[in-house]
Amino acid sequence: MGWVIGVTGGLLLVAFLYWQLIMAEGAYLGRGIVTLLYDWAAHVYDRIKHYDTGYETYFLARPLASALFSFPNPLVLDVAAGTARLSVTLLDEVTFRGRVIALDLSRRMLRHAAQKTARYGDRNRLLWDDASELTFPDDTFEAVSCLEALEFTPDQDQVLREMVRVLRPGGLLLTTNRIGKDARWMPGRTQSSEAMQEKLQALSLEMVRVRPWQEDYDLVWALKPGVCTPLQPRTLTDVLRCPICDASVGPDPKGLRCEHGHLIPIAEDGVVEVVRAL
Repeated sequence: MGWVIGVTGGLLLVAFLYWQLIMAEGAYLGRGIVTLLYDWAAHVYDRIKHYDTGYETYFLARPLASALFSFPNPLVLDVAAGTARLSVTLLDEVTFRGRVIALDLSRRMLRHAAQKTARYGDRNRLLWDDASELTFPDDTFEAVSCLEALEFTPDQDQVLREMVRVLRPGGLLLTTNRIGKDARWMPGRTQSSEAMQEKLQALSLEMVRVRPWQEDYDLVWALKPGVCTPLQPRTLTDVLRCPICDASVGPDPKGLRCEHGHLIPIAEDGVVEVVRAL
């Protein structure tokens, strides 16, 4: 009887670990575990996801570029950017004339993103930073995106609030909502399409639209009320703020430095390491 109990306990432990580490990707175990898992998987992440360039272009890059076409110099923030899937497809879209700032908390994911986006120069900048406290002023970006990631953040409502805060009036929010049979295994971190719409409307977003996308995800589009007036082209140093004192930053031989002397390092691969400045 003892061996039966032992085997049963072992199987339950394996099932629990599979749920927590594979299906939920560490979401219930804290930000550190989630980040660690993505760091471990970074070198095979694109192969696991099997991204299709044509599919990504048709459903993501082309609709987003079309929505931003009336803005002469759109600046896009991609939250939880991973290996820069959105940057690559959007910057390859000929009708997109803007820049992308891609942010993630997994440093190894950003290392792979740096290799994939090097050809775009300063049209794509990579930030090692936490999405729960974005280091940008209010009303900064013409578009803010977060794909296949909200349910894995410690506080998705806080991340959504930050995304809306830095979105310009008249700007576009693009995110995803987890659906499908596996969504039921993530209680408290997934919601129905109706609940997602209500959540965004409670943040004062308008024209919330949910569109079918994948077996596990819907795409969610929403608009921040107001008029988005044209601006001159902006680079990272025009919009980034010091994570310590909130002052503006400028170039420094070692990275970026604010007027109070706080340094934000830039690594050899070009990643701006905001986390190291804290």
